[in-house]
Amino acid sequence: MSGRDYDLVVIGSGPAGLRAAIQAAKVGKRVAVVEHKGVVGGVSINTGTIPSKTLREAVMHLSGYNQCAIYGQAYRVKEKIEMQDLLHRTDHVIRREIDVTQHQLMRNSVEVISASGSFVDANTVRLSDAGTGGHRDLTADHILIAVGTVCTIDPNIPFDGERIFISDDLLKLKTLPKRLAVIGAGVIGCEYATVFAALGVRVTIIDKRSRLLDFLDWEITDALAHHMRENRVTLRLGEEVSGVEPYEDDQGEHVRIKLESGKQVISEKTLYAIGRTGATESLNLEAVGLSADDRGRISVNDNFQTEQPHIYAAGDVIGFPSLAATSMEQGRLASCHMFGVPSQSTPELFPFGIYTIPEISVVGKNEEQLTSDGVPYEVGKASYKEIARGQIIGDHSGLLKLIFHTETRKLLGVSIIGEGATELIHIGQAVLSLGGNIDYFVDTVFNYPTLAECYKTAALDGINRLS
Repeated sequence: MSGRDYDLVVIGSGPAGLRAAIQAAKVGKRVAVVEHKGVVGGVSINTGTIPSKTLREAVMHLSGYNQCAIYGQAYRVKEKIEMQDLLHRTDHVIRREIDVTQHQLMRNSVEVISASGSFVDANTVRLSDAGTGGHRDLTADHILIAVGTVCTIDPNIPFDGERIFISDDLLKLKTLPKRLAVIGAGVIGCEYATVFAALGVRVTIIDKRSRLLDFLDWEITDALAHHMRENRVTLRLGEEVSGVEPYEDDQGEHVRIKLESGKQVISEKTLYAIGRTGATESLNLEAVGLSADDRGRISVNDNFQTEQPHIYAAGDVIGFPSLAATSMEQGRLASCHMFGVPSQSTPELFPFGIYTIPEISVVGKNEEQLTSDGVPYEVGKASYKEIARGQIIGDHSGLLKLIFHTETRKLLGVSIIGEGATELIHIGQAVLSLGGNIDYFVDTVFNYPTLAECYKTAALDGINRLS
C-alpha cells in the first residue's frame, strides 16, 4: 500500500466515473469520487440520458403515438398534454436513479466527496468548496478524468433559459411551445426534435450539414428524415445560422433566426444543440502537462491513458461516440488496466442507440464503411409491416437491415429503425461477437409474433439476393 490517500481518485460521477470507481473497489482499492454537483450521476442521470429518455417515454404514452396507426391521428391518451405531465414521470425516475447510484457507491465503500477537483501536480487533486471558499488536497496513485461535457454555447446568442435555451434547461420549461426551432441536427437535436413533434409541436431543424446523423447508415437516416417530415418537421439542412434574436409583437414573444442564405425562421422557442464541449476548463491540466483540444476533449491511447500514464480519461470527455453505454465500458476498462485486472473488449461492436421517434440502433459496419474498405457485401431487409408483431403494435414503418459478406456470408453489421430498435439490436450484436453468419438467422426459430422475426425475414431476403 502506497503512502498516498487513495489508490484511485475519480473526477466526475457520470457513467464512466461510476463504473471505474466500482470496478476498482471490487478489487479492494481505496477509491474516492469527486463530484462538484450536489448529487451523483453527472449529466447522464440529472440532465441528459435518463431525463431525455424518460421524457420520450412519457410523450410516447400520453400522445398515444404508437396507437395512431390503428385508432387514427386524433387518438390521445391525454387530450391536453402539459409540460408538467411530462416532468412528473421524469422527476420520479431521476430521484430513483440517484438513490440506486448512491447505494451502489456506499455498498462498495467508495467515498463520495462533494467538491470541485483540479490538479496541483501529477498525483495531487485540489478539492475546492464553492460554498465555503475553502480547499484541501488529496493524493492518489491513479487519477481518472471523467468530467463529461457541457453544452457548447455561442456567446453571441442571448440565452435566457426559456425562449432561447440549451438541453440542460429543458427540464425547467414551464410551457410547451406551439413552434420550436432546433439549431443542430446531432443526436441531442434529433432526439428532442422528434419528441416535441410527436406532441404536435411544429418543429424546424437547422444544421449546416447536408444530412442527419451522418455516422449512421444512409438508408436509416433517410428513413428518419422521412418520418420527421411525416410529423410536420421542417428540415433546413445545409444552412448556417447568422443570428438569433428574441422579439415581441402583438401576438406574443418569438425568436427570429437569421440564416446565411437570407432565409429567416420564426419560432416561439429555440433549442440550441450544436454539440457539447469537454468540461475540462477548470481542471488545471497544465499543472500535469496535459491539454485539451478546442472542444475540451482529452486524447487517450487504447487503454484510456493520457500522456501521463497513471492519469486516465474516459467517457464523453474523450469524444465520440459519447454515449452512456460506451462511457460505462470505457470507465471499467480504464480501471481494469490501471490495476492489472484481466479484461477484454470489442469497441468496434459497441451498439449505438439513438432515442429519436422512431428509435434507431446500429452495430458493426454500415454500407459506406464497407464500400470504402473494398469489402464485398450484400444486404437483407425486413419491414415491420411484414411482421405480425409490427401490425399488432402499430409500427408499419420500422426497418431492420442486415449486411453480410457475399462470399463467407459472415454478418458484418445491423441497422434498425423502429419501435424496440435499441433492444432488438442485441441479437445481432451477439451473432457479430461470435463471428456468426447470415444462415444462423434462417436456421433459428424465433418466438411468434415478435419483432425478432425480422432477423429471419431479413436473412432470407439477403440470401435470395445472392441467387
